[in-house]
Amino acid sequence: MSWKQRRAQVLLAALLLQPGGAAAGMVGEERGGRDSEASAPAEATAPPVLRPVPRWGYLVRLEAATLALLPRQGTGEAAGFGQLSPLLVVDSGDGAFSVSVGAPLRLGLWGEHGGRVRREDWDSLSDFGGLVRALQVGADGAPLGGWAGALERYSLLSAHLVRRYSNRTNPDYQPAGAFLTGWAAPLYVEAFTSDVLGARLMGAEVEVDLEHALFGKPRQRQRYTLSVSAVREWGRAGGTSPALTLAHLDAAAVVRVRPEHELHLLAGFGGKPGRGGAWGAVAGVGADWTTPTLLASLRLEARRQRGGFRQGFFGPDYELGRFLAAGAPGQPAAHAPFPDGDSVHGEAWVAWDAVWLGGLLQRHLDFSLGAEVFSWGRVDVDGRAAVQLFGRDVEVAVEGLAVGVGKPGPRHLFSGEARWRFAGRFYALASGGTLLRPQAGGTLRPGAFASFGLGVDHAR
Repeated sequence: MSWKQRRAQVLLAALLLQPGGAAAGMVGEERGGRDSEASAPAEATAPPVLRPVPRWGYLVRLEAATLALLPRQGTGEAAGFGQLSPLLVVDSGDGAFSVSVGAPLRLGLWGEHGGRVRREDWDSLSDFGGLVRALQVGADGAPLGGWAGALERYSLLSAHLVRRYSNRTNPDYQPAGAFLTGWAAPLYVEAFTSDVLGARLMGAEVEVDLEHALFGKPRQRQRYTLSVSAVREWGRAGGTSPALTLAHLDAAAVVRVRPEHELHLLAGFGGKPGRGGAWGAVAGVGADWTTPTLLASLRLEARRQRGGFRQGFFGPDYELGRFLAAGAPGQPAAHAPFPDGDSVHGEAWVAWDAVWLGGLLQRHLDFSLGAEVFSWGRVDVDGRAAVQLFGRDVEVAVEGLAVGVGKPGPRHLFSGEARWRFAGRFYALASGGTLLRPQAGGTLRPGAFASFGLGVDHAR
């Protein structure tokens, strides 16, 4: 997959996967919904030409809901909150600038927070970063670009160190992450941080277009690439956790290119700098499809892991695993033993719309799934699916995470959300699921949440 496609996936995921995010209610003429369906071509016989909206647009939203935090397995006490969630989105219309700001304000109705704002939402500097839902600077394909806000299923380029990572898995730590991209032939660079206000995950990957570097400007950019990446965990925000550094070297080649699909091969090698015997190797194949109504990406990899190193170490469970690794009682992921062995990893991402994908941030179907099966009996799975029904008036989304399945001490998290739009600008919403909250001493307290409410928005 080209870097432009990878970056577009991250931007869309960051909007689409946030509960109450900008995309969930922006159904006016500029962001999809029934109005855009009416303007879409009746027959998608050729890829449409995407023209930027030539004027600024905005969305204003307010949600009012109740939120219940419930204990599981007899730990803690139930607490209830009234929740107000304001949101403002401003978009330049040409893809060069977009900002979404707003954060939920939770006032205790019963339980230990009765009559007070929930302190865990604002007890660290990093939590104030959560006021930025999404900030994009630079149109796709520009020499420089940047993104800040929630990172949901974020992958750093080759994705062999940071893969499907989410910085909001810890319900009491809501930082704003960021990544910057830069391109100057034959180099492409991406750098990221999981917390712009704290010393946490930081990393970068530099990719070289080999054909351009050796033979001059190619017909197709980045068909043969070599890249090196490194990620540092400082562990000094959102709770203290062990420091860790990982590095990886990758090569990729696009071996088949057609107007609607491409096939690529990849291989890589990584390890822990300064620690001999901790290494991993990977080889795989990937395919991408692009049509007016479908975007799809598939990837399959064979991996070998030794000395505690593993590909995708900074993954969807990491914000919990940094305190307590699944299947390793009392040990954080940085120190937990990880058996030597092999694994097979697969990932699929599909976005489909019955009318026309175009520039829609909402789609009839958005599906993402990643799974890894280890030779020593462990299975890790995470995924999300969202569908729109009844003329886009109803949206239902479910997501789940299962880590360490097949071994003692597995970890599971599940959640779901439903939204029903009625009377134009009004909608009802309901959500619920399970939680794990890190505690002092490296433990995780299980809980659950349920929320019901109403919202209203206006977009122009």
